Amino acid sequence: MDIGILGTGMVGQTIGSKLVQIGHKVMMGSRTIDNPKGMNWAKEEGPNAYFGTFADAAAFGEILFNCTQGSASLQALEQAGAENLKGKILIDTSNPIDYSAEITTLTVCNTDSLGEQIQRAFPETRVVKTLNTMNANVMVNPAKLIEYTDIFVSGNDGEARAVVSGYLRDWFGWKTVIDLGDITTSRGVEMFLILWLSLRRVVSSKYMNIKLVTS
Repeated sequence: MDIGILGTGMVGQTIGSKLVQIGHKVMMGSRTIDNPKGMNWAKEEGPNAYFGTFADAAAFGEILFNCTQGSASLQALEQAGAENLKGKILIDTSNPIDYSAEITTLTVCNTDSLGEQIQRAFPETRVVKTLNTMNANVMVNPAKLIEYTDIFVSGNDGEARAVVSGYLRDWFGWKTVIDLGDITTSRGVEMFLILWLSLRRVVSSKYMNIKLVTS
């Protein structure tokens, strides 16, 4: 499959490398055609790894990953182009974290979410929020933890949620995918990041995630 990844940071590179390793063709996109991180990643990953602009990656991918920083996601998607996003599944891994304050907060929460903002801005794109509650290495390798944990999907398109749930199982090895329902449920998983960041200050390992336990 041809897959487009928006963003050249740790999340984009980790997901991109995993997808290349299991046989997909991946194009990583950035604001500029000569982004050093993207160019180096493509060179290191070999002939099935490509690099271009956000618009290049969005046009290339049959499905897309948004791995940009939350504060820049809407702008990056605008640069990717609505026509390039139209009708495609966009797996949104971003979080609306505001790093400017001394105490980390979210730029949007409670009555809205970044996932919802993206869906409103691109109504013909099939946005599915997932993979935003853990370190990038756990995203692509849940067996890195001593127990299997759970992952969530949110989105207005039920078929898209089911497709993405299958990708999470088949590509990355997630055993339990919990379908939370429409895109408004991304509010909860985005707000979890405040707790995750607090835990990082007191837990020695950055590899952690949620496991739902019921009676």
